[in-house]
Amino acid sequence: MGGFFGAACNHDAIEDVFFGTDYHSHLGTRRGGMAACDPVKGLQRDIHNIENSPFRTKFSGIFEEMTGTSAIGCISDSDPQPLLIRSALGKFAICTVGLINNADELIDRYFTASSGHFNAMTGGAVNATDLAAALISRKPSFAEGIKFVQDLIVGSLSVLILCEDGSIIAARDKLGRIPVLVGKNDGGYCVSFESFAYQKLDYLDEHELGPGEIVRITKDSMEILQEPRKKMCICSFLWTYYGYSSSNYEGVNVEAMRYRDGGILAENDKKAGNLPDIDYIGGFPDSGTPHAIGYANQSGIPFARPYIKYTPTWSRSFTPAKQVDRNRVAKMKQIPIKELIKDKKLLFVDDSIVRGTQLKETVEFLYENGAREVHMRIACPPIMYSCKYLNFTRSNNEMDLITRRVIMELEGKEGFEHLEEYSDSTTERGRKLREALCHRFRFDSLEFQSLEGIIKAIGIDPENLCTYCWTGKE
Repeated sequence: MGGFFGAACNHDAIEDVFFGTDYHSHLGTRRGGMAACDPVKGLQRDIHNIENSPFRTKFSGIFEEMTGTSAIGCISDSDPQPLLIRSALGKFAICTVGLINNADELIDRYFTASSGHFNAMTGGAVNATDLAAALISRKPSFAEGIKFVQDLIVGSLSVLILCEDGSIIAARDKLGRIPVLVGKNDGGYCVSFESFAYQKLDYLDEHELGPGEIVRITKDSMEILQEPRKKMCICSFLWTYYGYSSSNYEGVNVEAMRYRDGGILAENDKKAGNLPDIDYIGGFPDSGTPHAIGYANQSGIPFARPYIKYTPTWSRSFTPAKQVDRNRVAKMKQIPIKELIKDKKLLFVDDSIVRGTQLKETVEFLYENGAREVHMRIACPPIMYSCKYLNFTRSNNEMDLITRRVIMELEGKEGFEHLEEYSDSTTERGRKLREALCHRFRFDSLEFQSLEGIIKAIGIDPENLCTYCWTGKE
C-alpha cells in the first residue's frame, strides 16, 4: 500500500506536508519521501528508508533542508518516491499509490522500440512511478496523460504531481479503489488519502474526488481537469483493516463501521446459536479492537484487554520486511494481563486472517499465560484471493494464504473450484474449513463475517465496493 499528502499554501508548506505525510505512516513501512517547489530553489526532493525508523524521525531535519509554498509527500510500501522528472510537460515531482501488473508489457509496447530506457532497480525491475511518469509524458497535458496511463494499466493508479509552477495535480484511480480528498483553509488547499490528516492541520473538507477524477490545486483555487467516471470499485478492506479509525471514505467513518461490523458478527452468532459461554471479549490490537467493542456491545459480554501492545519502542509489528522478523517484533510487543487471562474463557475478534503466522503465536501466548478457552471471530469473510489491485496482502502467491493451504490439504486443487462453498459456514465445505482452522490454531470455535454482513456494516451500494479478496470478483 501507500499514501500521499500535498499542499499549496500562501505560506511555507513544508510543515503541513511533513505532518500530513506522517499521518499516513500506517499505510506503508518501506520508504518515505517529500518534494517541494520554491521560486528560487526550484524543485527539491528527499527520500529515506523508514523500515527501522518512523517517517518523522528520518525527516526531522527537513525544515532546514527544504523550502517551498507547495509540497508533496508520500509513504511507500514499494518503490522509492517521489521522483523528479524532466519531460515535454516540463519539470515535475510525482508520487503514486497503486499496483501496475503489466509493467513489462507496457515497457515493451511503448519504449523498447523507441530506444527508451529506465533506471533499473535491484533485480532489474522498473520503478512503477517512473513508468507512470513516462507514460503520462507521452500526452500533451497532465490530465490527458494520467487518463492515458490509467486506461493502459492492469491494476490501479492514483497520482499526485507537483508542477514547477507550484500547482499540484491529484488524480484518483479510475475505479476509485482508494480515496483522494481535498481540504481547504484560509492558507490554501491540500490533497490527501486520509481525511483526518488534513483535519488535524485545520483544513476543512472541500471535495472528495470521484473515480478517475483529476483536479489541480493552487493556494487560491481548485480546478477540475477531468470529471469523475461513473463506475466506482472502492476497496472494502479500507474499512475492515488498513484505513485509519478517524478517517471517512465516501462518507462512512472507519471506527463506526467497525463497531457495526462487530455487532453484526455477534448478531449472527446469536441467531445461529454459536455465542459461546465466555468471560471476556477482546480485540487483537489495534485494528481488531473496534470490531471487538462492537461485538461486546451487541452481545452484552464485557470487553477487556487481556494483553497490551508495548508501543513506545515496538510501534508496528509489520515494519520488518521478513515475516520471521515481523513475528519476533509482534511477540516482543505482547504484554499479558494475567489476571484477565488465567482460567478465563476468551473470545477475540481480529480484522482478518491472511497467512496466520502471527495469529498462531498469539494464541499460543494466551494459552501459555493460562487461558482456559480461546474463541476467534474474524471481521471479514475468508480471504481466498491475493489482492491484485493494491497488494495489501503482501503476497504474490495465493498459496501463501492460510485458507488456500488448508483447502489444499482437505481436498487438493479440486477444492479451489468450490471456494464460495468454503466461505459459507452453512455448507459442509465451510464447516470443514472452520474445523481445520480451529485444529491448526487451537481455537475452541471460529467464525468469519459474512459477505452480506460486511457490506451491511459499510453501508454503501455493494455495486461500488471491491470484494475481490473474498469473492474473486470486483
